[in-house]
Amino acid sequence: MAVTNASGVSLSLNDRMIAGLLSLCIGAFLVFGAGLANSAVLHDTAHDVRHAFGFPCH
Repeated sequence: MAVTNASGVSLSLNDRMIAGLLSLCIGAFLVFGAGLANSAVLHDTAHDVRHAFGFPCH
């Protein structure tokens, strides 16, 4: 038998504004930080992250 629990969370305007501003900052970083980076830099970063998580890549 599936048990579901539906609870609504009511956020204040201040909480929603903070969440929206943080989302905007993260999105801007992704577009301007990673979007304009050299592809070799992105490749090296992804390579290092794979090694950090223990995934072999060679």
